[in-house]
Amino acid sequence: MLRRFAFISQVSMCSVMVSLAAQSHAADAFSTESPYMLGDWNGQRAALKEQGYDFSLGYTGELANVLDSKNTSSHSTEYSGQVSLGAHLDLNKILGWQDTEAQMTVTERHGRNLSNTSDALNGQLSSVQEVWGRGQTWRLTDFWIKRKFLDQKLDVKVGRFGEAEEFNSFNCDFQNLALCGSQMGNWAGDQWYNWPVSQWAVRVKYQLQPNLFAQVGAFEVNPENLERGKGFNLSTDGSKGALIPVELVWQPKLTAAQLPGEYRLGYFYSTADASKLNSQAQDIANTSAHKQGGWVSVKQQLTMHQGDVNRGLTAWANFTFFDDATNAVTNMQNFALSYNGLFDARPQDEIAVGVGRIHKSAQGYNSEYDAELYYGIHATNWLTVRPNIQYVRHVGALKDGNNAWVGGIKFVTAF
Repeated sequence: MLRRFAFISQVSMCSVMVSLAAQSHAADAFSTESPYMLGDWNGQRAALKEQGYDFSLGYTGELANVLDSKNTSSHSTEYSGQVSLGAHLDLNKILGWQDTEAQMTVTERHGRNLSNTSDALNGQLSSVQEVWGRGQTWRLTDFWIKRKFLDQKLDVKVGRFGEAEEFNSFNCDFQNLALCGSQMGNWAGDQWYNWPVSQWAVRVKYQLQPNLFAQVGAFEVNPENLERGKGFNLSTDGSKGALIPVELVWQPKLTAAQLPGEYRLGYFYSTADASKLNSQAQDIANTSAHKQGGWVSVKQQLTMHQGDVNRGLTAWANFTFFDDATNAVTNMQNFALSYNGLFDARPQDEIAVGVGRIHKSAQGYNSEYDAELYYGIHATNWLTVRPNIQYVRHVGALKDGNNAWVGGIKFVTAF
């Protein structure tokens, strides 16, 4: 414990020293055109990246407030946030290892989740603040190395990372969890560990065509990695088996405008005994049930704005399915539309609307619906602010569950 505290203190002190140095020497700190709040460190940041060292320091904050509720009068407010410190290493430039790179990321989460503290949202399956969760603590989120072989067609990644960094991956711009990131880990989270949790893993990817690849992975199922006091756990003690995902990913550019899209089809199977990890599975007849599930994810830009492919309308959807015996949520779907650069005066702003459905098959339950509308303000190249309105219907998937309106603000910044 003392060693861990000392390590965290050193990391925190280093980040403070870097920030102070950047503010003292970088003439372009706080420039709206810079991708970083603290600028280019008087040219040193670009020089380090050219040598193979790419450092990052980011922060995400989310505020949520109950605006109205069918069954309660509470108007409580909560705040959650996350710090992320990373180092990406180009080992070809640093050590001469061709087509090899490595990543280390440390994260810290803090604050409270309105979905857990408000009577209006009591029992909600989703969360109105996606950045909260998996223990408000420091974690080693990435610690991996990967290399490409066979003219870069074969890609092998080994180390500590989460499933969603590679499989069922999706963007996370919405504040509601049902519309943010990989949905497999949201509803099978006793074995599929989303960010910021990591575990020992290997992923092998093969590029079948320039826009088509297949991949398979093996991820340690170790519930100890979820514990708040084991954010830097490297031991395999407590391992229960492996979660094995496979996925086919197509990334076409369609129409004469070459509009980008991404289509994912995947399945996972766990060798871990679900009855020992999930209380729901303890009553089933088969004493050695194994969790499994599948997904289809679609994202496609549909239009461009005045000839600019970086602006326009994009549609996306996710469909996830689980076996009834080992999972409380049996299926989930979400749909969304987003428009980048709707207004010429604000070409980098974004407006988006989405709705998610989370279904439970158990007696007395049905589906919870989570909807969100946000406007993303591109304040600077290093700061985006997304005020949002959320609506939660049938909280907890109860047939007579509460309905609630929630107001939120999500902001993302890169130092």
